[in-house]
Amino acid sequence: MEDTGTVLSPAADRLVCSARGCRADAVWALHWNNPRLHSPERRKTWLACAEHRDDLEGFLTLRGFLRSVGTVTELREAQG
Repeated sequence: MEDTGTVLSPAADRLVCSARGCRADAVWALHWNNPRLHSPERRKTWLACAEHRDDLEGFLTLRGFLRSVGTVTELREAQG
């Protein structure tokens, strides 16, 4: 799987939800790609708080973009 770059900067103490206008702490990492634009192995990541996970996941699922969902903890561990 090709990553689109580091989601977490080395100094990122706090990760916030990707939903428009939301400043809540992110809990979930939604990994997705647009098959019309991206190679199958490429992944982009949106972060979601508990409140907005369903909305963001539904948006991506409806379009066939969602590939996997994990926790922010797993994302931090994967990016070391």
